[in-house]
Amino acid sequence: MSPWMLFSFVIGYFAILLIVAYYTSRNSNNDSFFIGNKSSNWMLVAFGMIGTSLSGVTFVSVPGGVGDFAGGSFKGFAYMQVAIGYLIGYAVIAFVLLPLYYRLNLTSIYNYLQHRFGNIAYKTGALFFIISRTVGATARLYLVINILQFFILDKMGVPFVVTTALILLMILLYTFEGGVKTIVYTDTLQTTLMVLGLIVCVIYILHHLNLGGGEALSKMKEIGYLSVFNTDINSKGFFLKQIVGGAFITIAMTGLDQEMMQKNISVKRLGDSQKNIMTMATVMFGVLFLFLMLGGLLYMFALSKGGVYTDITSATGVVKELVVPDPAHTGQTLNVIGDKIFPSIVMNFLPNSISIMFIIALISALFPSADGALTALTSSFCIDILGLKRRTDIDEKSKKRTRLSVHFTFAFIFLVCIIIFHIINNNSIIDVILDLAGYTYGPLLGLFAFGIFTRRQLPDSYIITAICLVAPVLCYIVSRHAAHWFGGFQIGIELLLLNGLLTWFGLFLVSKRSNTVN
Repeated sequence: MSPWMLFSFVIGYFAILLIVAYYTSRNSNNDSFFIGNKSSNWMLVAFGMIGTSLSGVTFVSVPGGVGDFAGGSFKGFAYMQVAIGYLIGYAVIAFVLLPLYYRLNLTSIYNYLQHRFGNIAYKTGALFFIISRTVGATARLYLVINILQFFILDKMGVPFVVTTALILLMILLYTFEGGVKTIVYTDTLQTTLMVLGLIVCVIYILHHLNLGGGEALSKMKEIGYLSVFNTDINSKGFFLKQIVGGAFITIAMTGLDQEMMQKNISVKRLGDSQKNIMTMATVMFGVLFLFLMLGGLLYMFALSKGGVYTDITSATGVVKELVVPDPAHTGQTLNVIGDKIFPSIVMNFLPNSISIMFIIALISALFPSADGALTALTSSFCIDILGLKRRTDIDEKSKKRTRLSVHFTFAFIFLVCIIIFHIINNNSIIDVILDLAGYTYGPLLGLFAFGIFTRRQLPDSYIITAICLVAPVLCYIVSRHAAHWFGGFQIGIELLLLNGLLTWFGLFLVSKRSNTVN
């Protein structure tokens, strides 16, 4: 299909988002931007948050991991170990964190740290959120933009930096006015299209392979794609590490993340917000299973088209690449392992209608993780760092000008970070995101845990910030040398928990006993 035709669908999709933004942002103000005037419908928030939580990384990397061969076996359905942890984490958010946020009537969840420990802890928490969300959101954006670049924009002669700038401009245009009030609706639309694209692709490939759902799973089991639990205690993928790590990743990346929580606390009642979280968790578990099933189907499809696994020796041992003959009969082969499998199969082997559906679903996965991040970072910086909401010395118009300036500044920061990821270029971006989350969200986890589960007080000084900076550095050192120090033991997703514990212990050393909690 012509890249111009595909690009026209991207533009048409964006036009729909602008129309939705126009109608939802009318009569909006700063409260609309920050927390949606606390009038969001919990069902819309729950469904829209699925798209934000999954993002383009899940859309591409989770299916891609199924047939990825390393360490003597396929990864298979091992991601379900993490998904089980997600369910535990969402329950903690619903019944521990949300009651706290609603009781304090927070606009920014980091105001809790101010109530509990003072201004320095508050600013430190907000700073780590800003770092965490900026890195995570731009990594997700990079993956999807890179796919659009490879399959559409490169063929049109558009440079990567121009593609990135145009997409960020699109996001700016439909979020700069309405903020949360708008993205509650746009995320719902985008999640619908993303899940629809997933279902269409699964049904088509099942039909093409002449298989039913049960038959497909049986064949995946025969090949080795259906394995779930990793029982190697030294492996990064050991099932207890994955489950515990998945729980804490959810608590940190959702429950302690302003982007995710600002949508939840935009719901009027606590009970509805809790229903939102648990509904989202249940539906997302099913959607993740469907993504993994799609991954198995994609690899089976590639094998049916003459795909062959070839051994590649790397620094970490023998890994495998899956190469498929080019359907254009050029004599070349396509390497479709990992993140490449989904876009390569869809764009090279499937009908044009499926390619169009894939592109729409892909950009539907892209925008929720970007628009919410940009809005949340703007909100956090304005409220937590600049103190805009508390200031009485400037009027609403001046506050709005400041907010818009911050919004555009973060868009530029996104551009720079995406270019950096493009230079680094990694084949499995989901592993990069989970690793980075372990370093950046760990101090947030330690700060909140110390506040919630102890009665001790901290000095209102920059020693708090120093502890939160030192803990990730120590984690990096331990992670790099763990295999040598601990007889082959590798630190994986549990890095976040280790980081949080080190932060907690550092805070304990500088704290003092108190009989009351603020």
